[in-house]
Amino acid sequence: MTVTGPPIRATYSLVDHHGVGVTEASYRGRWQLVRFGFTACRVVCPRALSLLDDVLDRLGGTAAAVVPLYITVDPGRDTPDRLRSHLGSTHPRFTGLTGTAEQTADAAAAFRVFTRRRDTPTGYDVAHTAMTYLLDPAATPVRFWPDTRDAAGIAADLTTVLTAAGTPHPGGPTLPG
Repeated sequence: MTVTGPPIRATYSLVDHHGVGVTEASYRGRWQLVRFGFTACRVVCPRALSLLDDVLDRLGGTAAAVVPLYITVDPGRDTPDRLRSHLGSTHPRFTGLTGTAEQTADAAAAFRVFTRRRDTPTGYDVAHTAMTYLLDPAATPVRFWPDTRDAAGIAADLTTVLTAAGTPHPGGPTLPG
């Protein structure tokens, strides 16, 4: 799906899971595949990350042009260490991003991501928008996919976008058209 409606600012100022400060400009020159979620999520977030792993697998060598980012909506629990441990053991291609509650709320607002903490019998969880966003090499939002889209569809759409942009393929000058 293309980005329509009021513009998504797609800006953030966070810390990666190695403790390094990053913004959307840190990844300029590369495509950013951005997903919001949290490590304590039991169903939706793990399923979404697995789906995106499948998408990246389908891209083959072209996946090197894409930086997969996982921005937490639960900065109280998702420290850089926790994100690094969680993603390293389950989804090592992803870079986790966190920050203060204000920084992560600002990032969510910039992407128009809804978040709401809700108490549960075992603590709390965080309801949030279930979308994946694609930023072009200039960090401009160009596509988004809802969780209802399957890996094959996202991979095909992403391949079309990368090909149209002339993104180099590691095995040749551009992606096959």
